[in-house]
Amino acid sequence: MSLAETTRTAEVMDAIRRRVTGRALAPGDRLPSIRGFASAMRVSPSTVVEAYDRLAAEGLIRSRRGSGFYVVGGAAPLTLAEVGPRLDRAVDPLWVSRQSLDAGPETLKPGCGWLPADWMPMTELRRAIRALARADDATLADYGGARGSPALRRLLARRMADQGVEAAPDQIILTASGTHAIDLVCRFLLRPGDTVLVDDPCYFNFLALLRAHQVEIVGAPFTPNGPDLAAFEKVLAERRPRLYLTNSGLHNPTGASLSPQVAHRVLSLAAAHDVVIVEDDIFADFEPEPTPRLAALDGLARVIRIGSFSKTLSASVRCGHIAARADWIEGLIDLQVATGFGAASPAATELIAGALGDGGYRRHVEALRRRLSLAMRDVDAKLARLGFAPWTEPRAGLFLWRRLPDGLDAAAVATSALAEGVVLAPGDVFSVSRTASGFMRFNVAQCGDPRVYDVLARATARK
Repeated sequence: MSLAETTRTAEVMDAIRRRVTGRALAPGDRLPSIRGFASAMRVSPSTVVEAYDRLAAEGLIRSRRGSGFYVVGGAAPLTLAEVGPRLDRAVDPLWVSRQSLDAGPETLKPGCGWLPADWMPMTELRRAIRALARADDATLADYGGARGSPALRRLLARRMADQGVEAAPDQIILTASGTHAIDLVCRFLLRPGDTVLVDDPCYFNFLALLRAHQVEIVGAPFTPNGPDLAAFEKVLAERRPRLYLTNSGLHNPTGASLSPQVAHRVLSLAAAHDVVIVEDDIFADFEPEPTPRLAALDGLARVIRIGSFSKTLSASVRCGHIAARADWIEGLIDLQVATGFGAASPAATELIAGALGDGGYRRHVEALRRRLSLAMRDVDAKLARLGFAPWTEPRAGLFLWRRLPDGLDAAAVATSALAEGVVLAPGDVFSVSRTASGFMRFNVAQCGDPRVYDVLARATARK
């Protein structure tokens, strides 16, 4: 169907929707005949057939054999709960996710964790989508294998080797997303009541996901060089956690990087206390040069590496991966089959492999690093003028972790800003101990609109 035909079909659909919402067509009423409506709309009968078929698929109308199309029901009344942000929701580890994911296009999201769509490699994605349309029938229609695409796993193995992580393709499995990868590892290694160690602060969805697994969560304070080693060792000795879940490269939310000295000590302590480390390395491509990776130093002996491309390629085309020691892979595969019947979508993995397979993605990432570096300096300066103080200066990435001025409470500021259509990320949603109420995480790529700073100025002035 051509673009013009698609547009005309949409116009016919909109005309019917307006009649239904305006009560010109009530539930049970018969729609105009195909030929009559085609004449009235000055389109072909086939365009009206296509429009009616699509409206039927939406559930707005229904076909009766030999009789025509009828309205199923009018549009549901619009309720206040469907308009605007949820101001009454508790500010908890799901708060930023829910507000960001449900926000309308007019909402500003400096608290979210992803890039704006116009920062993504749309040319490479569209090229990969055109190539995907020419893929064989099995890629477009069948389930994927239990491990996932061999071609993408080989590509990932080569990329990991560039970061110092030695993993054979058979040590890698593909998952529906990075979050799904962590969920699988938790299902595989944890039982309700087990203890898991996280950084304090850490990525807020770690806390939400771990609570869904009904485990005990303990935190070790995080410093600009990694976890506080004295506190880390104390927690290992006293609480005996099963897992340590962390970002070692470009930590979320602080943007800090793990130092070599701290990395070696973390691995030594984990070995002494028999702790498995899950290293979420989703921000790896944002680094110009890789900082120490626990998976690289450990050789995947007790470190499981997680990754995905939702931050640099597309959050719409989801695919994650797990790299782990060989004797754990079969168990993870069985668990993935039991809970998801196979690995990531073959169509998604084919598209990702296509987008990664030429030089376009490499050039995109290099340009992205430069753009983020400029944005980080610009946002840092603007926040400083509002009284937000730095905790550390990240070497790369998306995030700035900043202390609020004058001892303000970040949750109160975020709630106030939300009423003006700005989603912020208050510190305590990242903190298992709830000791980060004076901090806030900013995504520099989402802070380009001047309204962000106007709203921040008002929200901080009236608290």
